Amino acid sequence: MGRGKIEMKRIENSTSRQVTFSKRRNGLMKKAYELSYLCDAEVALIVFSERGRLYEFASSHDMQKTVDRYFKYVKQVRSDTVDIQQQQTEQLKHEAASLVQKLEAIGASQRKLLGQGLGSCSMEELHETENQLEQSLRSIRARKEQLFREEIAHLRAKVKVKRSCRQHQFHKSFSF
Repeated sequence: MGRGKIEMKRIENSTSRQVTFSKRRNGLMKKAYELSYLCDAEVALIVFSERGRLYEFASSHDMQKTVDRYFKYVKQVRSDTVDIQQQQTEQLKHEAASLVQKLEAIGASQRKLLGQGLGSCSMEELHETENQLEQSLRSIRARKEQLFREEIAHLRAKVKVKRSCRQHQFHKSFSF
């Protein structure tokens, strides 16, 4: 016959609570021993009762050694985490600095294209800016020409439709 589920809430009766604590503590100690024995694991268990009494189990028979090992491990994990965070922070700072440089270069290029700040430009930079402007003008003119062609084609189609309608009306008005 199986045990029923126990509702997880504080046991109000102090005698029942003490009996339950004692039984469960002993069961927990037994499980800790079995885990260390069967799996060759280093296990340390520390339990304080309601009244402050200490109960402990250490598979290595030296609780302090296990606790020191635990704190050393936690310190190393935290240190590794901090190192990773520092590396990520440095990488983000580098990326941000790179983006700022790119943004400044784009801003300077834009100012040159607008004809601002040309006083500090060398002859080579001025030729480069001139070539960029000429290329931009060619692109703009080509797009404008394409739009004009499309508009002309659209207007011709409109004219053709209107002529067709007039001819249709003309034939309609003379045929009885």
